[in-house]
Amino acid sequence: MKLILVAAVALTPLLAKDPEPAQRLNEAAAVFSEVMAAPDKGIPQDLLEDAKCIVIVPGMKKAAFVVGGEYGRGFVTCRTAASWGAPAAIRIEGGSVGFQIGASATDLIMLVMNDRGMNKLLGDKFTLGADASLAAGPVGRTANAKTDAKMTAEILAWSRAKGLFAGVSLSGATLRPDRDENAELYGEKIGSKEVLTGSMKMPEAARPLVAALSKYPPSSKMNADRVKQ
Repeated sequence: MKLILVAAVALTPLLAKDPEPAQRLNEAAAVFSEVMAAPDKGIPQDLLEDAKCIVIVPGMKKAAFVVGGEYGRGFVTCRTAASWGAPAAIRIEGGSVGFQIGASATDLIMLVMNDRGMNKLLGDKFTLGADASLAAGPVGRTANAKTDAKMTAEILAWSRAKGLFAGVSLSGATLRPDRDENAELYGEKIGSKEVLTGSMKMPEAARPLVAALSKYPPSSKMNADRVKQ
């Protein structure tokens, strides 16, 4: 119990500084655009073109004093027939035990590569690495290792901290809908499923993020798969 209280105390000052959803959407758009604009350091474009959904968590917090804790709020959006759909707010949470002192903020991006991974997003909660297979994503303009075992993962993850962008392992972290944020964006406390599979009107604040993502249309293979369906 004492360890849990210590973790909560470590995270409390960070949680109090959470921005409003509209500001966080702008931050998510900025994170994605900056990562993709970095020469030879972005997410491989062919992987992005094949992705079903993308999760962006700007400024994921990590604070620790004996017990480490991670907490982030961000958004997930999935491809539609035309472009990208309205984003659903999500929370990502995790913890680790260790003698860590300090705090940091890390931008996090995850690509959901197939229908199995996408279906996990529609539920109430799932654990990365346990309920959905997870791998650190490769960095560069193209992914030459698509036949590698990690390319079979349902979710690929990257992080950016202090200017360094690299693949990251997040096994053990949990991801769930952020109904409070969705209420501010859509007027009701709904989960990810209602947003990602429904016909929710695109919030004005989400348009910069969707515009940034729309610069990377789906691959011809994905379009062919849609026609078959």
